[in-house]
Amino acid sequence: MSATGAALQRLRDRVLDARDSKTPLEIRGGCTKRFYGNVPRGEPLEAGELAGITSYEPTELVGTVLAGTKLMELESVLAERGQCLPFEPPHFAAGGTVGGMVAAGLAGPARACVGPLRDYVLGLTMLNGMGERLTFGGQVMKNVAGYDVSRLIAGSMGILGVICEVSLKVMPVFSASKTLCVEMDEAAALKQLNRWAGESLPLNASAWHGGLLYVRLAGARAAVGCGLEGAGGREMEPPTAAAWWSDVRDHRLEFFSFSAAQLERGECLWRLAVPDSAPPIALPGEQFIEWGGGERWWRSAAPAAQIRSAAVRAGGHATLMRAADKSPGVFTAQKAASMSIHKRLKQSFDPAAIFNPGRLYPEL
Repeated sequence: MSATGAALQRLRDRVLDARDSKTPLEIRGGCTKRFYGNVPRGEPLEAGELAGITSYEPTELVGTVLAGTKLMELESVLAERGQCLPFEPPHFAAGGTVGGMVAAGLAGPARACVGPLRDYVLGLTMLNGMGERLTFGGQVMKNVAGYDVSRLIAGSMGILGVICEVSLKVMPVFSASKTLCVEMDEAAALKQLNRWAGESLPLNASAWHGGLLYVRLAGARAAVGCGLEGAGGREMEPPTAAAWWSDVRDHRLEFFSFSAAQLERGECLWRLAVPDSAPPIALPGEQFIEWGGGERWWRSAAPAAQIRSAAVRAGGHATLMRAADKSPGVFTAQKAASMSIHKRLKQSFDPAAIFNPGRLYPEL
């Protein structure tokens, strides 16, 4: 038996034992996103043994990777061929895995331009709660008939099963990129971003914080060279700009840094997903805006009800990203009909409810 086959068998045996004993399992990769979601519960189920790039076809823009493969390793291999994961998955720390990337479903600064992670998942293999190895999707762009289960798994926080292998669509690295930094207040920045969104500009990422609007253009050299002419501000040096966007992606900026004492005092990090045309949101605390106005990060000690109410009034929802107390719930509560669907899916994939209990919603 191959090393991969042996690792898969060990995982399967552990899942079957947990099913029979009704023992909850916490699926683990690199633990770089363990802060995300409701508080983890259960005995550790390490999935890191399933590591390696199964296949990579640069000319087809497709790669198949075992779930325990380090995200940095995959990105390094892609970079050697001038390719990348365009949705810029956050690392947060060294050691993150491809399986954790898919389970969390998070994307970085370019998400508003290139689409979410689930748009790049072509197929995957997983172990369900009965120890069965299931395969969904495939390894080509057009292969889905009926419901696309592989995209359902993206962002499911591991509550449906253990991701074993993932096939991903990759893209060429843009030939040119430049970042402009312009002094602008929040209201003016949101209006300007909405104006630019209606123009044929290679706008790849944006961020606003502390009176400064950062805009990244990426694409063909000619388009990038003439884009945003007359916008003013200053152009950042390419190495400085690359490092800055990387810090935004991985939450290394001071805005995203929390000490234990700050968390204990009730300061939290909230992510508000709203229409990019939503006006400024008035809340106590400090704000960081991304995705052309569609993602509003708030660092605030305001009550959860106040934060969520503000998000709803803006036409969106709020997620509690970092907090000492997650009892208000990390994700916005689902309506009865939607939760009924979630419960049926959980019952179908994991009838003994052993995988990551409560990590997505307390009811699951």
